[in-house]
Amino acid sequence: KFTTIVEENIDMEKMDMSFMMEKMNMSHSTLYRKIKSLTGMSGNELIRKIRLKNSLRLLMEEGHNISEAAYASGFNDLGYFRSCFREEYGMAPSEYIRLRKSQD
Repeated sequence: KFTTIVEENIDMEKMDMSFMMEKMNMSHSTLYRKIKSLTGMSGNELIRKIRLKNSLRLLMEEGHNISEAAYASGFNDLGYFRSCFREEYGMAPSEYIRLRKSQD
């Protein structure tokens, strides 16, 4: 359910655990414990991971440019998006796109 709520509100830049607590009708500690036990991540980490997967899909399948994919996935700061992308995928978004296109 958590993932579905994030995906339905993916472009909402202010999505955080307070928003998720309200949507899921759970306390912060209960929601944190459930997410941590199921994924090994905090709620904010999981939100970020879902957003990054969405941005990757937009870049690769729908042909969006980097800023369009970032903003459509709820990242309002391109520098932060690039930093998160590099941390998750080991390279900058532009490098990832270049690498994928060279493999096709």
